Amino acid sequence: MSGTFEGHERNYSPLQLGGWLAMCEEPPRPRPPLLSMDRIAAMARRELLIYNDQRDVWHANIGPIPTPQFKQLHEGLGEVVGANRQDGEKVKPSVVVDAFPGLGKTTAVLDYAKQYYRDQILLHGPTTPSGHRRVPVVNITLTGNITIRGLNEAICRFFELPEKGNADQLAARASKATRTMGSSVIVVDDIHFLDLKRTNHRVVANHFKFLSTVFPVTFIYVGVGVQARGVLTDGLSIEDMDLAQAGRRMTTLPLPPFEVGSEEGRLVWRQLLLTIEKQLVLANKSRGMLADDLSDYLYARSTGHFASLMTLIARGCRRAVRTKEERLTSELMDKVKNDVAAESARRELMAALEDGLLTTRPGRDTRGRA
Repeated sequence: MSGTFEGHERNYSPLQLGGWLAMCEEPPRPRPPLLSMDRIAAMARRELLIYNDQRDVWHANIGPIPTPQFKQLHEGLGEVVGANRQDGEKVKPSVVVDAFPGLGKTTAVLDYAKQYYRDQILLHGPTTPSGHRRVPVVNITLTGNITIRGLNEAICRFFELPEKGNADQLAARASKATRTMGSSVIVVDDIHFLDLKRTNHRVVANHFKFLSTVFPVTFIYVGVGVQARGVLTDGLSIEDMDLAQAGRRMTTLPLPPFEVGSEEGRLVWRQLLLTIEKQLVLANKSRGMLADDLSDYLYARSTGHFASLMTLIARGCRRAVRTKEERLTSELMDKVKNDVAAESARRELMAALEDGLLTTRPGRDTRGRA
């Protein structure tokens, strides 16, 4: 390992066309080799720095992992998008992925969108009949102060088009790009920023209805507590929901957290940990290091939330590498900080697990007996 070295992070933005294409078209990241402790100890200083940097990046980007929840969400998205083959005069129903934070919903949706992009390119080719680059998916995110102009601007920004002009000019520019580039799906993340109790946000929500009639696409919205914010009821009460167009045009899909209250849930949790184990590049790792030795511990530290789990493991791996332990243990992981939400719920879950009121181990009852 000699010469100039750059980090292995792929610092693209999937909110712009160049970054989106990079995400969809770049080959999978190569996994660093699993070296022995003796081989690591024999490395020169720079060689070791490079190897450890590669492992940091690898551990920070493990996944997506096709859990049952993940697969079910993909199936639901595929069903709606695949059935939305209506002609241009008809409005295509939308999808709302509504789930708690930290469950990996954005990751799961982007993974679906990435595969959909690849399939559409394989099916139809990289260019449209008019000779334009084919871009089957548009990806944008909302902000807390979203406006109609800002929404149209975000779509134009994705296509790397000029962002000058009023809201109508930007909408026309975005609509033309969507049609000429063969876009059929638009992902809109952080839809929960729309609060239908606010007048200006209701205006933006109505603009989404307009876009769904002029853009020949399926909108996939991603957010937290979307129904509670009135997005599915046009801001109306549940009693008046029949009057809401959105409720008839949107299908909600969940992404539940991992649960260990059932045998099925415990089996899913164990399989997840076994899958992660295989991906770790630590010299002293062993089968069951996560799934057996740390199963309860990791559930308590992550509260069954995928993002919290992967953050904890990535940080734990970095500490294991720097301390030369090269494996994960509860003693080492106790020194690793996790996100605030996971840490706040940790004590109660850990107590339930230690008292035998809860277990993550398949084949055991809540009293911990086999």
